[in-house]
Amino acid sequence: MSVKHALLSLLEQEPMYGYQLRQEFESRTGGTWPLNVGQVYTTLTRLERDGLVEAAGEDEDGHERWRLTDSGHEEVATWFTTPVARTQPPRDELAIKLALAVTVPGVDVGTLIQRQRSASMTALQDYTRLKRQAGAEVSPGRADLAWGLVLDSLVFAAEAEIRWLDHCEARLRRAAQEAAATSEPVPGSLARGVHATSGRRDDDRTTRKGARR
Repeated sequence: MSVKHALLSLLEQEPMYGYQLRQEFESRTGGTWPLNVGQVYTTLTRLERDGLVEAAGEDEDGHERWRLTDSGHEEVATWFTTPVARTQPPRDELAIKLALAVTVPGVDVGTLIQRQRSASMTALQDYTRLKRQAGAEVSPGRADLAWGLVLDSLVFAAEAEIRWLDHCEARLRRAAQEAAATSEPVPGSLARGVHATSGRRDDDRTTRKGARR
């Protein structure tokens, strides 16, 4: 997440204080990615150094307001019109964990997948419940719409993660069968783990369908 560009885009609306920037950001994203106020002020200092923001005066309590410079307005426009690059994907802890699990002796990969799927299903159900609550609003404002879009992203990501875990389980089961057929050792105690989870897949799919409703 680019805190720099998030703060710049908020300042595009009007000059704001540091605390106000944090509150506005968390309000529009539903608190999904909490910001430390110290991080906000550190980022503002860097933005001022780079000529993207400037001080806009203090209130009676000595709180500084910040506004965009011309360069700051240009930076925001460029950010909104430039696609997010996928050439260097962020580190995915789950993908790294599974990649290592299948190569480390003694790891029960099937149980790892089962527990992660259960956690992902719980998250999906929570996001879906929040979506229903947000949808019950009679006249949602822009902040509610923004939060709804974030929720959609979280729901889609959770669904994709569950599908990917199903895919991993299927691939690992095939790998275990092929290894058994050639009398090769099965990496990461795979066979034991996959057999332990195979009976849960239909139940998980039923629960997943219920979460979407």
